Amino acid sequence: MPPTGSTAKVPTLSAAQPRTKTEKRRLPRHVAIILDGNGRWATNKGLPRPAGHVKGVEAVREVVVAALSHGVEVLSLYAFSVLNWRRPEEEIKGLMRIFRHYLAVEAPRLSEEGVRLRLLGDRARLPEDVRANLDEAERRSAGKTRLALNLAVNYGGREDLIQAMQGLARAAAAGELAPETIDAPRLEGQLYTRELPPVDLLIRTAGERRLSNFLLWQSAYAELLFLDVLWPDFTADHFGLALEDYAQRRRTFGGLVDRGTPEGNATIV
Repeated sequence: MPPTGSTAKVPTLSAAQPRTKTEKRRLPRHVAIILDGNGRWATNKGLPRPAGHVKGVEAVREVVVAALSHGVEVLSLYAFSVLNWRRPEEEIKGLMRIFRHYLAVEAPRLSEEGVRLRLLGDRARLPEDVRANLDEAERRSAGKTRLALNLAVNYGGREDLIQAMQGLARAAAAGELAPETIDAPRLEGQLYTRELPPVDLLIRTAGERRLSNFLLWQSAYAELLFLDVLWPDFTADHFGLALEDYAQRRRTFGGLVDRGTPEGNATIV
């Protein structure tokens, strides 16, 4: 997001209009994006790395608008991994300032537009005021159904699976759950993404070709798209082209017939 006083032109949520009936095509229910390249974007322009994160939030705003416009149900954004605490202290402080500003300024507007905001990750290590702002943003937007926007902060896919298994183990040890009854739905019910559909399309920017511990279980059957564009340069046009690419792919899930989604029902808007 631009700092106070910035004159940067960014899209507004009011610009997100529903698709017309003539634009029907297969659409991913759940799009996940690894936001990569903020630091490189800043370095390439001779700017400090935090400037790339600030510019990156403008791209977040544009993609949220695009997701609303196309009718995507769930958008999950990888903003800060469990390993990002290894970054320089000043960069981490800058990221926390951005989170504070986003939760205080952007989140209320998102809620008014029907966007439900939630955190994916372990919030215990986050600064207390960030946790408080996050709790308020989640409370304010609870029940909104136009778009589920998930911010993965202090998140790791392995760590998500571990905490889910620990929850099941505690229930089994307490006699509340028979080990032989543990199956995929029970495990999914313990993940940070419980109640959300699996990832259909996973996008990573900045030319990297790996998942980096993001939504590992949830992306088991996701279509993967790796783009060379740095995240701050990612636009609604890139998002639209990603959806078009997805629409052309065959998803058979081990069979011979294109089933669209794991449940066999392609979402049409």
